[in-house]
Amino acid sequence: MKVTENSTYRLMQTNLDRITNNLLEIRKNGATGLKLNKASDDPGAIRPVLTTRTQISKTERYIETMGVSLDKMETSDGHMANVENIMQRAKELTISAVNSGMNNEDLVTIADEIAELKEQLLDSANATIDGKYIFAGYEENTKPFIPNPAYDPALYDQTDSTTWPYTYQGDANPTELEITPGEYIEVNMTGNDLFMGISNANWVDSATPALGQPEANRTDLFSILTRAEEAVRAGNVDDPLGAGGSIQAQIDNLELAANQNRRVRSRMGVRAGRVESAIFHQQEVSVDLKQILSRYQDADAIETFNEIVKQESAFQAALNVTSRVSQVSILDYF
Repeated sequence: MKVTENSTYRLMQTNLDRITNNLLEIRKNGATGLKLNKASDDPGAIRPVLTTRTQISKTERYIETMGVSLDKMETSDGHMANVENIMQRAKELTISAVNSGMNNEDLVTIADEIAELKEQLLDSANATIDGKYIFAGYEENTKPFIPNPAYDPALYDQTDSTTWPYTYQGDANPTELEITPGEYIEVNMTGNDLFMGISNANWVDSATPALGQPEANRTDLFSILTRAEEAVRAGNVDDPLGAGGSIQAQIDNLELAANQNRRVRSRMGVRAGRVESAIFHQQEVSVDLKQILSRYQDADAIETFNEIVKQESAFQAALNVTSRVSQVSILDYF
């Protein structure tokens, strides 16, 4: 079989093109750090790579969402700590008001400070994060607590929330977070539960009396501070039928309110710990998935470098052969 000069050149060109293409692919692998840059590089790896990438994306969304929720829970805990301090300070003031040595001016001063504590409580109850009210349930764009314009100290009834000094405008729907597929956890507290002592099951709306009778060991924090202020301002130490229901009664109620806040805060702490554990678990899952993905698509740096050197040597050798063949002419055979 006769091999013509054109055939020889075509074979050399084909060989050079093949080596050049291989070298370009390997250099691309080295530059990107990936051995799977297109589907044809390894068709069998496409499905597991796409599946793993999807799982990684879902895991990262879980981690991001839980991180934001954990920040909100920590902020909520800070406000609940402030509520506890408010109740503790109010109790100290009411105890001092029982002192028989107090004159009217002293009582007014104490009552004024309790009024300031009530405003601090209102600030915490209406706290926001990123412009959203954190104790309003799903109604996060609505200020949860406002003064009740119909409040009348003489008509106050602890079993009827419509007679209380402040009105709750939020709802009884705490935000739930999916921490793992199919597992949800409440990540905030509703204002009716935390500040008014009314469980979500019993709350309807601000116009509906929420209680047929007081829930056990629960109370409305705003009512306690308001009536404590009224009792101190009137100097009513022990008359349960007098202004504010008496200072003595409100001392006990302030401790009840503080305990209510502690219980709710404790529940929030347990949930925050659960979210932290879930974040840690999802981070571990993410690391494992990335290792799986790396096995399919990442190039080995040392192996890739050695292959580049090998292909460059082959390319130089092919160029040398081509240059020598191109110098051959028919005159060499005479």
